[in-house]
Amino acid sequence: MKVWVKLLIGSIVGILIGRFLPQDNQLVLSALAWLENLGLRIGRYAIIPILVFSLTIAIYELRQDGQFWPLVFRSFLIIAGSAIFVIGAGIIATLLFPPARVPFFFEEQLEAVSLNTADNIVALFPSNMFQVLVSDGVYLFPVCIFAFFLGMGLSYDRSYTKPVIALVDSLSRIFYHIASFFSEILGFIMITLAAYWTVRFNGALRADVFHDLIILLGVFSLILGFGILPLFLYILKPKVNPWVILYGSLGPAIAAFFSGDINFSLPVLLRHTKENLGARRRSNAVTLSLFATFSRAGSAMVAAIAFIVVIKSKSSLDIPMADIFSIGLRALLISFFLARHPGEGAYTALAVLCLGYGRGFETGYLILKPLAFYLIAVGTFLDVMIASFSSYALARISGFQEEKSVRHFI
Repeated sequence: MKVWVKLLIGSIVGILIGRFLPQDNQLVLSALAWLENLGLRIGRYAIIPILVFSLTIAIYELRQDGQFWPLVFRSFLIIAGSAIFVIGAGIIATLLFPPARVPFFFEEQLEAVSLNTADNIVALFPSNMFQVLVSDGVYLFPVCIFAFFLGMGLSYDRSYTKPVIALVDSLSRIFYHIASFFSEILGFIMITLAAYWTVRFNGALRADVFHDLIILLGVFSLILGFGILPLFLYILKPKVNPWVILYGSLGPAIAAFFSGDINFSLPVLLRHTKENLGARRRSNAVTLSLFATFSRAGSAMVAAIAFIVVIKSKSSLDIPMADIFSIGLRALLISFFLARHPGEGAYTALAVLCLGYGRGFETGYLILKPLAFYLIAVGTFLDVMIASFSSYALARISGFQEEKSVRHFI
């Protein structure tokens, strides 16, 4: 059975179970939250070994070919371009089809929300280099930095590094197959994730104030992820069928939506872009690491849309174009700094937008707290779709992609 079919069946079963579970039973909600945490941990279980060894050997091989920095440069061009397009498109859609207002009320702010950029930069270089290998698997950028220096170091002297290169290559393949095993059983984990997601979704629907925002985000994200973004692949030469690439990306899309966690989705994404889309390891490991770290345009777009709804919910006046531009620009900048928030990117970005805007909107994100899981799900779904299409395009442009038959897709 195809991996995406397993994930889809698990999601459907979970949705059906969630429909019949009690919505206000705290014991049930606590059990589902515990199961969700366990499921996310299982999904992340092999991600650090994969990144360390696959990224290390990929950097080494790319350096030998003289392709590393050109690939990184192209990746950042697409990261910036996709962020500008996606965030701009989301803001325009919100202005053209404004959702109904959400009742605005103030709650006590329980904790300060911040991107902690200064602390995140310090965490890239712990006092002990090996400390990044025993992290909790949430903040992966330090792991990528470790792999970068290790990959660079392998080019020192082949007479000394050849045994290490062979060992790293073998470990990369071993942990890839371990991660493949976990991706095969994720269908069972999706039952729990989808059930908890459905219970919270039913609660949001019962509130009867979020309908318009739910519809806007749902419809626009489907059009963007399954319609507009694949069309950019028509630019590639020689011609490619973008709908085949879309079909090959369904597994990561399902995993991303119901988990809302980019780190949970990354092992599934690595496997699908390799085995379905034909992206070779040396390209795949580098581009997906960069996109998982810096390309959170989908989450930033959702945050920008939600923030505009927050402003309109409090004020009956039109938002000045200067403020619209400012919101878009700040959302764009935030999209590059969400690496520390793999599982709550969109809601964190919304909170940062509210706190930075001021003018009495500092606690505005709290009115959308019951919908936070949905904002995160939509944002992560778009993040993963952008990463999948872009990694395929970069591998094809760089000559690191081989054609795969649809019947051989996993």
